[in-house]
Amino acid sequence: MQIAVVTFDGFNELDSFIASGLINRARMQGQDVTAYITSPTPTVTSMNGVEVTSQRPLEFVSEADVVLLGSGIKTRDVVADDTLLERLPLDPSRQLIGSQCSGALVLARLGLLARRPACTDTITRPWLEERGVTVLDAPFHAEGAIATAGGCLASVYLAAWALLHTVGERAAWAAIEYAAPVGEKEEVVRRVMSTVGVRTAALR
Repeated sequence: MQIAVVTFDGFNELDSFIASGLINRARMQGQDVTAYITSPTPTVTSMNGVEVTSQRPLEFVSEADVVLLGSGIKTRDVVADDTLLERLPLDPSRQLIGSQCSGALVLARLGLLARRPACTDTITRPWLEERGVTVLDAPFHAEGAIATAGGCLASVYLAAWALLHTVGERAAWAAIEYAAPVGEKEEVVRRVMSTVGVRTAALR
């Protein structure tokens, strides 16, 4: 399973790195899933000046099983760039598609949030509402193949959702448990898995 973590210039490090790190933790545990930082340019620079090299070009999204759209300080520039958006041929009939914070603006611009409520961060909320999207006061929401998360640390929910629907409940549980704080592991994992729709009593 291949996952594209779409990362634009001006990206939020927490969004892209938490999601890709947690997903690849499952790969390190023997699961057949890999997340790749996927960008429109060979390198991108974060909102705090961290420069990273893209692992896959933006065209990789067409072959990925899951596409997660990260956020950043330039997302409104992204949604105003028709040429860039043409490089995002997302297809919910064959892909899982998720957004983190302002990444929901990209989903809305592509028409993927029609008649769907969404989660986003507090700064992006009014811009999303201007596009006619109902914004939920919640960290995560999924309907079918589309999921949205709001708040930087909500990226853990997006990663868990992606793992749940690619390599299964126990693999998702194990990846989140590994990263959860010592002394709080079971509490954190049960909350995360419950939020993404798993009845955790059945897992342990």
